[in-house]
Amino acid sequence: MKYDCLIIDDEKLLADSTSEYFNLFGVKTAVVYTAAECKEFFYENTAKLLLLDINLGDSSGFELCKELREKTNIPILFISARTSDDDKIIALNIGGDDYVQKPYSLGVLLAKVKVVLKRFGQSGDTKYSDGRLEVDFNAKQVSVDGVAIKLTSLEFRLLSYLMKNENKVISKQELFEKIWKDKFTSDGTLNVHIRKIREAIEQNPGKPEYIITVWGDGYKFIGRKQ
Repeated sequence: MKYDCLIIDDEKLLADSTSEYFNLFGVKTAVVYTAAECKEFFYENTAKLLLLDINLGDSSGFELCKELREKTNIPILFISARTSDDDKIIALNIGGDDYVQKPYSLGVLLAKVKVVLKRFGQSGDTKYSDGRLEVDFNAKQVSVDGVAIKLTSLEFRLLSYLMKNENKVISKQELFEKIWKDKFTSDGTLNVHIRKIREAIEQNPGKPEYIITVWGDGYKFIGRKQ
């Protein structure tokens, strides 16, 4: 079956009540309680978004995220009662899209989930192909010359944002706010992620043809769509 959201949380009462609330408001949601059940879920089902608890009874949410990132770039929102900034940094670096603190308001969480679902399922082109580079925005898959390319969730969001603003110069400040949700992300951090994307998709990363630096302004994606 196809679901909008899958909740992975070993706090059964909280997971069940969140699932019921989401379903009540039109977000088709399933729930599992362990990492093993999550893996079994994907044998016969799909989900557009995951709500993943950091502390699972049989595993760590971080470890499960790493395993999932080997196969998919599906958006992942971490949920946790832990307040450590280190946890938040780890969550984002291994491919999480956001970090939600327990206890949370069901209404606020539902609104956040709907924003993510809208962002990754918005109308318009769902695929890009120019004969060399292919990107499926819904499936969050990238391939070059028919070979699948692995990007982190953040790298995919960054590439997607540039592509969906094709031929438009996007300032660094806009990328900080839209991708990192932070006005104070360093230029160095952005430059590192741009370099990794170029290494993945450009024929010659030193002379990029897709992602162009506009000195003093930002970056833009030059498309060659067929």
